[in-house]
Amino acid sequence: MPRMKADRLVATLLFLQERGRVTVSEVAAELEVSERTARRDLEALAASGIPVYSQRGRGGGWSLVGGARTNLTGLTAAEIRALFLLTGPLAATPELRTTLRKLVRALPPALRSDAEAAARAAITDATDWFRNAATAEAGHRSLLQGAVVEGRRVRLGYAGVAKPPGVRVVDPLGLVAKAGADYLVAGTESGLRTFRLSRVTSVEPTGEPVERPPDFDLASVWRERAQVIEGGMFAVTARARVAPEALPRLERLLRGRVTVGEPFDDGWTEVRIDGPAHRALAAQLAGFGALIEVLDPPELRRTLARIGAELTALYEPDA
Repeated sequence: MPRMKADRLVATLLFLQERGRVTVSEVAAELEVSERTARRDLEALAASGIPVYSQRGRGGGWSLVGGARTNLTGLTAAEIRALFLLTGPLAATPELRTTLRKLVRALPPALRSDAEAAARAAITDATDWFRNAATAEAGHRSLLQGAVVEGRRVRLGYAGVAKPPGVRVVDPLGLVAKAGADYLVAGTESGLRTFRLSRVTSVEPTGEPVERPPDFDLASVWRERAQVIEGGMFAVTARARVAPEALPRLERLLRGRVTVGEPFDDGWTEVRIDGPAHRALAAQLAGFGALIEVLDPPELRRTLARIGAELTALYEPDA
């Protein structure tokens, strides 16, 4: 079905629902089409199985049989496709599969095939290429979603970066998906904190109610927390020269943190690279070996030299 026609059919159906009875000229004026087009659309609705009928004579027009109604409340065909494209990849859970089936049944038959095709157009595979399916993380996410909705406190097992795993009691306030990673925003004894779900080791409901800050708004809080996180990610800026064969790989690895400059006479390229700390950035660049030469800052050069000396001492063959 052409996109514009599908949009008009939805609009015509909703206009019928709103008015109860309409004439061809009223539909044509409302949708800004010719009366011939309006009549064809009304006939198409009737032919598709929607209980629409016409009555001739004075006071006649087109009506929905028995006051039949639709639950689409203003959705256009394009919006229906967008909705099913969005929810289709999420339909791995039984709840969402059931929801999609209900939505499809609510659509006029003329629009169901588009919606079903959109739902099948994409999937989400949560399995990392280098590990088994993240069943534990999915289980933690489900428990935390329930805790947020029900307003229940949990004991959260968590392993921070370079910190031993620990358990703390937190008030789950909201979940955020950011660039393929999920985060929990929660209240703690030290104030609001952000926890990455991939580092959560356990979730145990306590049955106690959450203490929710007054006027808490997840979107506003996340914007503030994200600025703090991003600030830490760009704490160090390195100036380096990169071999031509390594530049595409560097940009893929550190996407968004590499600024490409001018090429040198030898074909290498000057770049600026942002990172969270000297040691962390050095660890990422060390894998490129001699294909990247850091020019500044001196501390990053010294850190790379130490890493090189440690690797040489560890792997150098016995004399």
